[in-house]
Amino acid sequence: MKTDSLFYELFRQWPAVALDLAGLDPAAAERYTFRAEELKQTAFRLDGLLVPADTSDDPYVFIEVQFQPDESLYPRLFAELFLYLRRAPKPRDWRVLVLYPDRAVERIPRGYELPVSLPLIHRLDLSALDGQDRATPGWELLRLIVDETPNALNRARRLLRTPATGPHDPALINFIETFLVYKLPRSTREEIQVMLCITDIDLKQTRFYQDVLAEGRQEGREEGRQEGRQEGQTEGR
Repeated sequence: MKTDSLFYELFRQWPAVALDLAGLDPAAAERYTFRAEELKQTAFRLDGLLVPADTSDDPYVFIEVQFQPDESLYPRLFAELFLYLRRAPKPRDWRVLVLYPDRAVERIPRGYELPVSLPLIHRLDLSALDGQDRATPGWELLRLIVDETPNALNRARRLLRTPATGPHDPALINFIETFLVYKLPRSTREEIQVMLCITDIDLKQTRFYQDVLAEGRQEGREEGRQEGRQEGQTEGR
C-alpha cells in the first residue's frame, strides 16, 4: 500500500498543509482545489496539483510524494511542470513541493543541481518535522503520517478527543481510521476502533477506505505472484 494515497487525501481535504509546506499562506486554502491532472497526448500525469480559483491570483502548487529512490523524478517533474504551464489557461506564479521520508531517498541527476535549488522548489525531509507543531489546519494529520506508530496512536486519540475536530468531524475520523488500516495492516477494523475508543463509524462505506483497501489487495496479489515465481524457480533447479 502506498503512502502517497494518505498524503494526497490529506492535501485534498486540508490543502492548507501543502500551502504551508510550500512557503505560502495557509489561509488561502479555501481558494484551492486539489486534483491529479493528466496531460493528454504525452502519457504524463501530475501526481498532485493545487489549482487556485479562477478569480484569484494565487500560484499553482505542484506536489510530489517520493518514498523510493528514483533517478527519473526530477526530469519527469520538470517536463510535466513546464508542459502544464505552457497549456495553462492563465499565466500564474507556481511552486513545487517534493516530500521525502528523509533526504537519503533523494536522487538528483546530473544537470539538475541548479533547477532543484531554485527557491520555487521546496524539497522537504519529513523526518525534520519531528517536534514541529503548527496551527495550520491538517498539520496534526501530517504529523500522524510522519510519527512512529506509538506516537501516532497517541496523537490520533488526542485528535479525536479535541471538541473542535473530534467525533463530529467525519472526514477527520475517516482519515485517521484509514491511516491506521495502513499503519497497522494486521489489525482488524474493530481492533483499530477499540484503540481509538470509537465504535459507531462505518469506515468501510468511505470511498477513501475502499481505494486504499483495493490498492493493498492488489499489492498483496502481486507479492503472491512474485513469491510463487520464486518458489517455482527454486524447485526447477
